Amino acid sequence: MKERNTSCLVLLSGGIDSAACICYYLIHGFHIKGVFIDYGQIARKKELTSANNIASYYGIELDHHMFSTSQILSQGEIKGRNAFLVLATLLTYPMFRGIISLGIHSGVPYYDCSEPFVKQINKILDGYAGGQVILDVPFLKWNKKMIYEYCKDNNVPVHLTYSCENSSDEPCGTCRSCLDRRTLNVS
Repeated sequence: MKERNTSCLVLLSGGIDSAACICYYLIHGFHIKGVFIDYGQIARKKELTSANNIASYYGIELDHHMFSTSQILSQGEIKGRNAFLVLATLLTYPMFRGIISLGIHSGVPYYDCSEPFVKQINKILDGYAGGQVILDVPFLKWNKKMIYEYCKDNNVPVHLTYSCENSSDEPCGTCRSCLDRRTLNVS
């Protein structure tokens, strides 16, 4: 009988969704490593601080990788971002076998938060890794409120998370991430 690979790299942004992914895979008995990718996002310093705090809370290792671009990456959809994050992880961990996880969910209009995206990325991963690496997105069909309820039910440290697309200091209060937090009554 073939042994199930229980290794998981969680793309840990420091936000609620990726923190929920850490909890999800730990509950399911996976060996987790967090991966934070600095791709030039405005809030990278606050996000990294949150990712470090979440990793420390769960007692998991967190790797930090930096990629640069001359583009200024602002709020809203950053075309290709999730594909880049997955492929950057594959590039950075060429010998890895297991799951790469993203905390994407329903309720946003972005292509890279959709079932077709996940299917196509998994075809690409299959081409590179022969089925040994897959993208798993446990909350793909959940909305943000469902993820937040999951966090409350499983003691995910939401107070350690940071979600703002516009600010490197204090949350702006106007971007989609800040509005989500306000709607959920998350401080």
